[in-house]
Amino acid sequence: MTGVAVPMIAVHRNSEKPLHRQIYDSFRAMILERRLQPGQQIPSSRALADELRVSRIPVLGAYAQLLAEGYIESRSGAGTFVTNSLSEQFLSERPAVGNLVSERGSEAISHAAKLLPVEGTQWFRGSGAFSVGQIAYDHFPFRVWSDLVTHHARKVRALSMNYADPMGLEEFREVIAAYLRSARAVNCEPSQIMVVNGSQHALDLSARVLLDPDTPVWIEEPGYEFLRHALTLSRCRLVPVPVDSEGLDVAAGIRLCRDARAAFVTPSHQYPLGSTMSVARRLQLLEWAHHSGAWIVEDDYDSEYRYESMPVASMQGLDSGQGLDPASRVIYIGTFSKTLFPALRLGYIVIPPALVERFQAVRQANDLCPSHLYQAALADFISAGHFTRHVRKTRLLYAERRNALTQALRNEFGDATEILGAEAGMHLVVTLPPEMPDKKISACAAREGLWLWPLSAAYVGSNARQGFILGFGGTKVDEMQHQVRRLGKAVRCESGYAGLTQSGH
Repeated sequence: MTGVAVPMIAVHRNSEKPLHRQIYDSFRAMILERRLQPGQQIPSSRALADELRVSRIPVLGAYAQLLAEGYIESRSGAGTFVTNSLSEQFLSERPAVGNLVSERGSEAISHAAKLLPVEGTQWFRGSGAFSVGQIAYDHFPFRVWSDLVTHHARKVRALSMNYADPMGLEEFREVIAAYLRSARAVNCEPSQIMVVNGSQHALDLSARVLLDPDTPVWIEEPGYEFLRHALTLSRCRLVPVPVDSEGLDVAAGIRLCRDARAAFVTPSHQYPLGSTMSVARRLQLLEWAHHSGAWIVEDDYDSEYRYESMPVASMQGLDSGQGLDPASRVIYIGTFSKTLFPALRLGYIVIPPALVERFQAVRQANDLCPSHLYQAALADFISAGHFTRHVRKTRLLYAERRNALTQALRNEFGDATEILGAEAGMHLVVTLPPEMPDKKISACAAREGLWLWPLSAAYVGSNARQGFILGFGGTKVDEMQHQVRRLGKAVRCESGYAGLTQSGH
């Protein structure tokens, strides 16, 4: 019975209950509680007896009883399986294991965990038209990537299978440092770079290192919803700072809370509205950080994609220290989720030298170290020039898809909506009239395969704008007009507002 998982069954030889009854009760409970699913194969009597180190006789007795009562069935030449004929209604009415916890026990969780939403976001998990963060999978260099991954998988060494440096693979960090210095004007050495599991991991680590409970921290309003979740777990106090066409309003942040511990910003491409922080605002933010001893966390999540100009240099590169505080105050975060693919789960943090040891200690407590295989493959992918060619190719492709989306939106909605943030990145924002419920429309549209991220979800305060954050990376040019018509239909049907389209239909 090689390959069939042996269920967790404990037998007690000193118990008054016979062994065959203990085995029978264990299987029956696992089937009724759905820990063993209908159609799932169970071990042979001989294999289970060997595993439990008991005679085969009690196992045969238990199996005979289960078979007689219809819990299991024997298939000639195949083995023994949980029966498929158990009533679905009977099983569905059985309380799931997680629901057996008492009401009092269900409250025994952290206050921070209770603050996180549990209803989920349908518009985030889907893959299809307008999904934010979805890439052009039809243009990914699968063959090159597969060959590199296969090459490194075949030359596995004992060293690569052990716990590794919590900062990441040295060769990979050297490649990242060279890329950031040339492409993003980041001042860094490989020793400052920590490889992480995407930008969300980087945001969480930064919060754990920098923030205490009740510590005030600036966030952009509107801003990235999952950043708020990471900060919520740190129990810090969120200070929403308004964003305008020049990015974060630093003067407003100082008025709201001058002594904030940190500011989390997306200066190159503000999420979600798409503005670029002006040089004046960047210098003002750096001056505030140095003067107050605060930290700036720069999330540079998709800066490679600009369509009206060259990519904007990082804010971290401007930070050469000021006055009596020559040390860098910027923690720089980047990711390969947008340029390559989200499931890669590789990102990086450029850490100021004074914080490297602290980040390393927190990372070791968090998940020890990153996995080796994809780091090695991606280091070669970048070194051989494949990454630069892929970014150059997809920048042109996404520009075409962006143009197709903006034109389709104008055709469908005319001047009734406003398009924001189309100059860069892989998403844009289309606004709705204030009376239209974007969350309701998004939830209903998800059931039809349209993934409309509601703009109002990006706000903390009560003055949330209604609209959608629309990803365009995964939708082909010749499909865009059709998908936007579906969007228009979803808006009209779910909102009951027929006057939003240019044609009035």
